Amino acid sequence: MRDISQTRLSSWAYWPGYKREGPIQGKYLSILWSFQGPRGTLKVVQLGCGITGLVCAELLEQNPKVDEIVLSDSRLDAAKSMAARVKSDKISLRRIEATDPKELRKLLKGCDIVVSSLPWLLNRKVLDTAASMGVNYVDFCLAMESIEEFSETARMCKAAGITALTATGEDPGMSDVFARHGANLLDVAEETRVMDGDNGSAEGYSFFSLWSPVDLMEEVTVPAAVFRNGKMTYVPPLHEREIYEFPPPIGPLPVYKTLHEETFLMPKFIKGVKNASFRIAIDDEFANAAKMLRKLGLHGLKPIDVKGAKVKPLDVVVALMPRPVDLAGKVKGHAGIVVEVIGKKSGKKTMVKTWTTMSHEEAWRLCRSNATGYFVGLGGAVATEMLIAGEVNKKGLLVPEQLDAERYIARLKKRGLKVHQKIMTQ
Repeated sequence: MRDISQTRLSSWAYWPGYKREGPIQGKYLSILWSFQGPRGTLKVVQLGCGITGLVCAELLEQNPKVDEIVLSDSRLDAAKSMAARVKSDKISLRRIEATDPKELRKLLKGCDIVVSSLPWLLNRKVLDTAASMGVNYVDFCLAMESIEEFSETARMCKAAGITALTATGEDPGMSDVFARHGANLLDVAEETRVMDGDNGSAEGYSFFSLWSPVDLMEEVTVPAAVFRNGKMTYVPPLHEREIYEFPPPIGPLPVYKTLHEETFLMPKFIKGVKNASFRIAIDDEFANAAKMLRKLGLHGLKPIDVKGAKVKPLDVVVALMPRPVDLAGKVKGHAGIVVEVIGKKSGKKTMVKTWTTMSHEEAWRLCRSNATGYFVGLGGAVATEMLIAGEVNKKGLLVPEQLDAERYIARLKKRGLKVHQKIMTQ
């Protein structure tokens, strides 16, 4: 495998004791950056032409070191629209079923980087395949079922001689880098709090998701992890509601603790952290609907018999929800992420608050996306560009907390994202 930094280049984590209900299967989109050219070019594969993957692909197309981007998917409608709009000779399209191991191996043959925006379970299959073929890897959510698997997976990646960057989207991703940045400014970091806020609305829709509906429905119907006093605990789904005052123009929103990678990654990779939590803004009407779906068992992943047909209840719910790509351009409002790191500085209790916001309308103007999709795709693109530029040169499995936070944030700002910071000392 070539050292790509020297070339001209073209979720879910679970703590011990918690297991998912079952695998997520079905047809998912894939993006492929691949170029079968002479030495000195970079081949990249990104699996996922949804709302996040297409943002990542469009941003990487702008990188002068990227030679070719092949958008590959089981459904090519969104990819075709993006390619027609961007009008780049770097872009080509290829249809693929990402759940087919043989097709996946053909897709990855000869490439240097695979960037996956698939759900967590499929990510793990992609990572295993990439490692077996010596292909560097990037994804947007953690590619393993248990945090216990991390060391084993890291050894696999290191033995394969690849760099695998996992959980590099918005949250996880940008949120983890913001936490690392805040911790760097303290003498001791003791607590991290992540707040994900969105006051967006879409006319004509009352029950929708601006990112993967599968992942959202799972997030709001399983117990939420909270790291307290150095130990992992769980609270019921959509529990411990509170009102959080997000920076303007978002304002106050109800937030709930949900299961998220940050709760596991930050205590593991930021020294001194004894408390970590993740909260996401969820409309009360949506929360009530999600609770009812859970009571009815419609969040289940185990197939049931419906008049002779085997159907997973969650698949039915998701099929009735609009695709995020179909909502692009219809969403109004703002989204943002806030990360608070609390600890000690010069003996005094100090909080470093780092945040960013964006309007859905601006995301539509930039990449025909919504703000959430843009944040996730941007996070993945920045991590990939750091890998391309040689700013990440360690082999093995790496998380956002292990990236150079200042370089990462500088790249976000170069892309036009406004990152704010406030330091408060008691």
